[in-house]
Amino acid sequence: MVDEPSAVEVESVGREETTVLKLRVAPQDVGKMIGKQGRTARSVRTILGAVSMKMHHRYTLDILEEDEP
Repeated sequence: MVDEPSAVEVESVGREETTVLKLRVAPQDVGKMIGKQGRTARSVRTILGAVSMKMHHRYTLDILEEDEP
């Protein structure tokens, strides 16, 4: 899905009932991860929703810009 797979970083931040997956990609790949009209990001979030139902734990996805901590 990305041109620079070595730049992909996923950080998992666990909270009480939710785990936030923070996704960082190379600046030129951010648009690819979001997709046209947000379709790719929405699809990944739909999959996470299915996983959340199965695991009885909520997962969310944040796609971070380069300058975000």
